[in-house]
Amino acid sequence: MPRYRMTVEYDGGPYVGWQRQDNGPSVQGAIEKAILSLSGQKVSIRGAGRTDSGVHAIGQVIHADLEREWSPFKLQNALNAHLRLAGERVSIVDIETASEFFDARFSALRRHYLYRIITRRAPLAIEAGKAWWVPKPLDHEAMHAAAQTLVGRHDFTTFRSAHCQANSPVRTLDRLDVTRSGDLIEIRATAQSFLHNQIRSFAGTLKLAGEGKWTVEEVRAALDACDRKACGPVAPPDGLYFMQVDYPDVITDRSSGPEKHDEDDDLS
Repeated sequence: MPRYRMTVEYDGGPYVGWQRQDNGPSVQGAIEKAILSLSGQKVSIRGAGRTDSGVHAIGQVIHADLEREWSPFKLQNALNAHLRLAGERVSIVDIETASEFFDARFSALRRHYLYRIITRRAPLAIEAGKAWWVPKPLDHEAMHAAAQTLVGRHDFTTFRSAHCQANSPVRTLDRLDVTRSGDLIEIRATAQSFLHNQIRSFAGTLKLAGEGKWTVEEVRAALDACDRKACGPVAPPDGLYFMQVDYPDVITDRSSGPEKHDEDDDLS
């Protein structure tokens, strides 16, 4: 069966998360229903990462195996038409044919995420549900300095959910940068994989550094503690975006991607 690689954008607000669940609508379920409505085929699609309720995506990547061949252009238009008719907040922004060895999850080299904080006195109207509203100034330079203590390979027990199912808390964080533009603070994170709640835990802890409540040394001590109780508050899901996934230029066999260690890309 031909395999299709799709780049997906969605508003996470109406969904219980990426993964299909019994307790409400999911992004995965919305796309699978659109494929069923279009082709009559029941499929189980795989995503590059799982996001929880309220978490958004600009560049989620999935793959699907379909029984018939489609031109990517026609398939994209048809799936988006079915998603619109169903009232879904999901859009297929790109489709291309893929090698049978391409796997949206296991072929990924790096995943990129963005966390958005808006610091102003007035509550959010247009951006409500799309950013974390913090009605006080934050020192983004202090946040960035604290963030650099988290970059590298560490045991991130402090910064993962108590419900995280990953076998190991050790991950390599390639990037954690904090920048400001007016009232908007952006936290950008890059790694091969992340632990459950890892980025939201980072954001909540870095907010404490931005408020002057925690020093760089205290953030480092929280990391070294390897204790969930040492973490700052977990930031809300509204500000988190799955931005992009990097893959090898050519995938010729199932060993072309990174090693298939246990990944737990639940980021809410």
